[in-house]
Amino acid sequence: MSGKGKKLTASEIADRMEDAARTLRRLPDPPGSGPKGYGRSWPEYVQEARHAYGYHEARMRVRPSPRDIAQMEECFDWLRLVAPEDARIIWMRAEGRRWREVCVIAGCVRQTAWRRWVAALATIAKKHQGGP
Repeated sequence: MSGKGKKLTASEIADRMEDAARTLRRLPDPPGSGPKGYGRSWPEYVQEARHAYGYHEARMRVRPSPRDIAQMEECFDWLRLVAPEDARIIWMRAEGRRWREVCVIAGCVRQTAWRRWVAALATIAKKHQGGP
């Protein structure tokens, strides 16, 4: 579904952005996967039996598929089609943040933030269809 194939509505784009935010949260981020600072390269020793492998409750983690990741990356490309402050509002709403928090971060009242969100989604929909 990449490119300028299917026409998408602003509502469908908002749904795809929510899916992209969900996919981003599901990507693996194991401890120690970030940038390395100064320190040792050996793993930590297990000091107590209760910290050993298998003593913790198992957690199920669903990893995103390559298709999910490709669609997420497409959504990131869409965010480049609008002004950075509008892209930020779109992404905050996709992450599920409340309008109150969005307004505080964006520095505007709810009505203005909502208007900018709707206009930015419409702009993405128009440009995705191949408009000017």
